[in-house]
Amino acid sequence: MARKEAAGKRRKASPSLEQDAYLSLLRTADALARGAEEVVKSFGLSGTQYNILRILRGAGPGGLCCHEAAERMLTHDPDLTRLLDRLERRGLIVRARASSDRRVITAQITPEGLRIVAKLEKPIEDCHRRQFGHLGPRRLAQLIELLNSARTRP
Repeated sequence: MARKEAAGKRRKASPSLEQDAYLSLLRTADALARGAEEVVKSFGLSGTQYNILRILRGAGPGGLCCHEAAERMLTHDPDLTRLLDRLERRGLIVRARASSDRRVITAQITPEGLRIVAKLEKPIEDCHRRQFGHLGPRRLAQLIELLNSARTRP
């Protein structure tokens, strides 16, 4: 609390530890996401665009139907179509309708998309080292375990 007061910020105590944990997690996620956003922004991408490019890279040459790609995203994007439109206009992905079912659209990463994702690997890795390196391996493993536990209900 002394640090918060020193910064001139006084927050009203939350009604529960659970709420404090939730709010702390959101603040932390936002701060970490902003750091990664700065890195991908230098390549003209948003964090969401980078996420979908990584998903499509991982899918391999066959790509993924748009519905599957949406399910794998880190954050829900209600307008995946526009997101894919922007990436396609830049030549980072291509989309095609399945011949067996014209309702199914498959997205694939292009060689240019692969090139950009590859160029971002080291800067993103460096960003995450700056964000988490001070915790050390033991505390990082504990953090991962706690976060995994928070996502799964008993």
